[in-house]
Amino acid sequence: MMRSLPKLLIHATVAVLVLAGAAVAIASRSDADAPPPAKPLAEAIHDAFSAPAPAGVSGRIAFRNNLVDAAAVPAGAQNPLLSGAEGRFWIAADGRARLELQSAAGDAQITLDGDRLALHDPAANTVYELTLPEARREAARELPTVGAVQLALTRVARGFALSDAKPGTVAGEAAYTVRIAPQHDGGLVGAAELAWDAAHGVPLRAAVYAQGESEPVLELEATDVDFGPVAEGDVAVPRPAGARVVEIDDAVSGHGREGFGAKAAFDAVQAKLSFPLSAPKAVAGLPRRSLRTIRMDGRTGALSTYGKGLGAVMILEAPAGKDAGGLGTAGAPGLQELSLDGTTAHELATALGTVVQFERDGVSYTVIGSVPPAAAEAAARAL
Repeated sequence: MMRSLPKLLIHATVAVLVLAGAAVAIASRSDADAPPPAKPLAEAIHDAFSAPAPAGVSGRIAFRNNLVDAAAVPAGAQNPLLSGAEGRFWIAADGRARLELQSAAGDAQITLDGDRLALHDPAANTVYELTLPEARREAARELPTVGAVQLALTRVARGFALSDAKPGTVAGEAAYTVRIAPQHDGGLVGAAELAWDAAHGVPLRAAVYAQGESEPVLELEATDVDFGPVAEGDVAVPRPAGARVVEIDDAVSGHGREGFGAKAAFDAVQAKLSFPLSAPKAVAGLPRRSLRTIRMDGRTGALSTYGKGLGAVMILEAPAGKDAGGLGTAGAPGLQELSLDGTTAHELATALGTVVQFERDGVSYTVIGSVPPAAAEAAARAL
C-alpha cells in the first residue's frame, strides 16, 4: 500500500478532500458583507439545492491540516496533504472539477470527472481512484422538496445532533453554517461544520473537529472566488507520467451478518488474491460490514470494513513488498513500536484516530480507524 508515514496519514485526509473539495470549490462571488436572513435549516438547505448553479467557477482555496504534530512527519517528507497548503480550483459547467494544493514538494491534485474521483499524491507520485456509487450519483440529480429535506433531517437527527442554519459570513460571503455532531458511533470525531453561500447554495467551508477540541483538525475553505466559463484545460488534466495507481473497487458485500451473503463475498474476494485472506467475521466487537478489492501496481489487495458510522474500522491486506505497506522507518518521530502476539507492529495515534501496521508471512496488514489505540490494537490482534 504505502512505503512511508506521509502516505498513511494521507488516508486520514483524503475523505475530507474528496467529499468536500469539489463542493467547496464551486462557491461563487456574492461580495456580501452582512449575514443573510435567518431561516429554518430545512428551508436553507432546500434553497441551496434549488439555487441556480453558476456557469463555471474558479479561484483560490486553503486547506489546513492539524491532524498530527509536525514532529510526527519525518524530515524531508513535507507534503501539502499533511502540512496544509493554499491552492486553486476550477469547476466547469458540466460538473467536472479540479482542486490543486500547491507546495514546493509538488502539487496535490483532486479531480472529479463524471462518476470518477481521483487524488494525486505528489510526494509518492501515486493516484488514488474511486468510482462513486450509482445510488449517490442518482441522488445528486434529484431536487428535494422542503418536506423531503425535513424528513431527511429527522432521520439524521436519530444519530446526530444538528444545529440551526446559523447566518454569518465566510470570506466576505453571506453564508449559512450547520454543525453536526455524532451521538454515537462517532469514534474520535467530535463534530463537523459546513458553510454554504446563501445566494448560490454552494459550500464555502468544510471542517472536522476532534472530541473536546474547539479548533478544527481538518479544514477546507474557499478564500477568493469568481464565476464564469472555465477553460477545458483547467479541468481536463492527464494522469501524471509514471504515476502509481491505486484503484478502490465497489464493495461486494454490505452485510456483516454470517450467512451465505457474507461467505459468498469472502470467496469472491479471495479468488482475486494471491495470498490467504484473513478478513475475520468480527474484530474488536465490530461485525464485518463490507469487503472489496484494491488494485496496486498489478497486485490485488483487500479492504474490509467493520462496524458502521464514524467509529468504523478499516483493514487493508496486501502482498508485502517495497510499496505494500508500512508506517515508515521504525523509530521515526510519532511512531510507537509494539508487539502483537510476537509480531512487531508500528502504531500512529492522531487526534482523529489510530493506524496500526505489521507484516506476517508475506502479507502486509494495516488497521485504520477513528478509534483509540487500544481498539485498533485489538482489531490488529484479531488478524
